[in-house]
Amino acid sequence: MKMVSWLLTLCLLSLFIFPHSLQASQVFPYNYKIEELENGLKVVSIPLKNPDIISYYTIVRSGSRNEIEPGKSGFAHFFEHMMFKGTKTMPREAYDNFLTRLGAGTNGYTTDDYTCYFVVFAGRDHLEDVVRVEADRFINLYFDEEMLKTEAPVIEGEYYSSVSNPFRRLYELLRHTAFEKHSYKHTTLGYLEDIKDMPNEYEYSQLYKKRFYAPDNTILLVVGDFDHEELMTYVRKYYSPWKKSGYQLVTPTEPPQRKQKRAHYEWPTKTLPRLAIAFHGPAYSDSKIDKAALDLLAEIYFSRRSPLYQRLVIDEQICFSLNASFPDRRDPYLLIFTAVLKDEKDLPLVEKAIFDELTKAKNEPVSEDLLQDIKSNLKYSFLRAMETTDGVAGTLAFYINLSADPGTVNRLFKLYEKISPQDIQEIAKKYFTINNSTVVTLTGGKGK
Repeated sequence: MKMVSWLLTLCLLSLFIFPHSLQASQVFPYNYKIEELENGLKVVSIPLKNPDIISYYTIVRSGSRNEIEPGKSGFAHFFEHMMFKGTKTMPREAYDNFLTRLGAGTNGYTTDDYTCYFVVFAGRDHLEDVVRVEADRFINLYFDEEMLKTEAPVIEGEYYSSVSNPFRRLYELLRHTAFEKHSYKHTTLGYLEDIKDMPNEYEYSQLYKKRFYAPDNTILLVVGDFDHEELMTYVRKYYSPWKKSGYQLVTPTEPPQRKQKRAHYEWPTKTLPRLAIAFHGPAYSDSKIDKAALDLLAEIYFSRRSPLYQRLVIDEQICFSLNASFPDRRDPYLLIFTAVLKDEKDLPLVEKAIFDELTKAKNEPVSEDLLQDIKSNLKYSFLRAMETTDGVAGTLAFYINLSADPGTVNRLFKLYEKISPQDIQEIAKKYFTINNSTVVTLTGGKGK
């Protein structure tokens, strides 16, 4: 499973097309159109001059965020598996043969906020066939109780494989400890006890499908060599019969954290010690500066070229790695710092070093030159990611989930440009407090 982390914000009016002619100076320079069908299906269309290649992405806003009922975690990931089982009219073998004839690549991945399915193929002459087959796949997804029971052990095996990695076990414990109410408390794989109970949850699986695998919870992102009007003719023809859900997801509100939390996991065999420190942070926004300022802070103080990284990893060689990860999510998520150490005796030292660096961020303004350099590097990295047709689609998929408007990228980078050294100081003071922190450690091999 591939994990993706980018950004977007949506304003759509039903049954209207919005052409956007973007200036070359903008970080997202392509023309695009947004359209919405009567059943709520949103289509983001980005025709490019790159010959022949088309990337066809189906983004279902179904992730661990949607799993709000106790005992029902893991169903977003379960549906990623089932979406490759086929329909009554096109079983899996026929679907695989269809893609083979096209020479197409396909895959899917599940995240906290959405599940993404994509087909990348050559030849605009095949566009109608792809739209027809993908519409059938989503409208007529079929699995019976026996198929669910057969797939559940596969998912259980994937869980065991995942948590055989110490870092993933650390991450699972970090989320479980940091969150009290919100469904981000569990990872996309879900809790093991819920996975084991999946064979008994056929009725719930049908309810989940009805709620979330619906046009009003889905966005099509099509990028490449095609004509927009031709695309929309096919989309209306094949997707219009899809019945909308009307279900409104309300995620639990996470209460403010009032005191520091700590947890430890003892790995059963010898392994490198690991540290994770998390603070509750903001949701993604392209209008409020908080998250954008935090992105810049992470690059300034915790990237590979930062003084702290150079000291702990390069010079003193206390850590094998040091990283800051501030993912963008639809709801407020975590600002996470991780380190892999050589010796567990240094865990308190590294923890203190991270907190000291955050204190420095609060008290000492970064230089304007360094800040501008970081902003330029972020823009350059983003532009490099969009050098190919599928690079554009793959980069935008995460943003499309957050918003459904590629223009959010330009709004985000305008926010970056506005942020001052003083803004970064104020945002650091706002989020990086002891009472807002969760510290999790993992060590192994005691007595061995």
